[in-house]
Amino acid sequence: MFSYRKKTLLLSQYQFKQIKKDRVLYFMLIIPITQIIIFRYIPIAGLYISFVDFDIVNGIFSSPFVGLKWFIQLFSGSNFMLLLKNSLILSLYTIMFTFFAPIILSISLNELTSKKFRRLAQTISYLPYFISTVVVVGMMTQLLSPSSGYINRIIESLGFSSVYFMNDSKWFRTLYVLSDIWQNSGWTAIIYLAAITSISEDLYEAAAIDGAKRLQRIWYITLRGMMPTILILLLLKVGQFMELGYEKVLLMYSPQTYDVADIFDTFVYRRGILDMDYSFATTVGLFKALVSFALVVTANKISNKLADIGLW
Repeated sequence: MFSYRKKTLLLSQYQFKQIKKDRVLYFMLIIPITQIIIFRYIPIAGLYISFVDFDIVNGIFSSPFVGLKWFIQLFSGSNFMLLLKNSLILSLYTIMFTFFAPIILSISLNELTSKKFRRLAQTISYLPYFISTVVVVGMMTQLLSPSSGYINRIIESLGFSSVYFMNDSKWFRTLYVLSDIWQNSGWTAIIYLAAITSISEDLYEAAAIDGAKRLQRIWYITLRGMMPTILILLLLKVGQFMELGYEKVLLMYSPQTYDVADIFDTFVYRRGILDMDYSFATTVGLFKALVSFALVVTANKISNKLADIGLW
């Protein structure tokens, strides 16, 4: 008993010394932890708005309780299936194409033999990330303009008629995904490049001696070394499956593209911000959060079972 207490006391003293030694680092954690608590955890209490007829004057907890009224109204609404379909399709397209683009880009950059050209290509690839969404959509509007856009000028020079890209529902999802790839792939590729640099060069040398070609080295060494990072980022991406963001869609869509462009985020913007229907808008947000939570839990279980890699 004495020995156990002595060991516990020594361990506590050691831990205290380590905390004292790293006190500056712990102090630096105060700001991000405070930010998470204020903007992530405290707003959870606001979900109660989904179950009341919220009145700004009375406040959240003094507003009349209505139970599942807003959920019934959401699921029985005439546009629910359209919003669900558009959100799921656009989210699926985003994951399918924008997730794998940075992986391909990072591998391509890693295979470049010229270091100077690699740095230049990497810098050019991640610069669009710093361009705001408003500017990106403005650039798209100018480039794809049917009267003065360079894309339509090229189409007309080839003998075809101009295309109203931004007002054509058939092109909306394609333009959304392509612009997202162009804007975010270079920045995300930095994470994968960091994962590639942790792979031992001895593996590549041994594979080259054994006669493995470049594609074989990429497949069996590079991709295998990147797999933990790929799976973690995929799980995080799945967790944001329903979070498309209203800004870009709101700037891109028009009455001609509502049938494919109207999603839950834009619907929440109209009902919650413009119509000030806070209870119903919160209900839509809660529904999205529950769907995302179920997806990330399921994906994490599958990842743990198949690859023994997960978020928890």
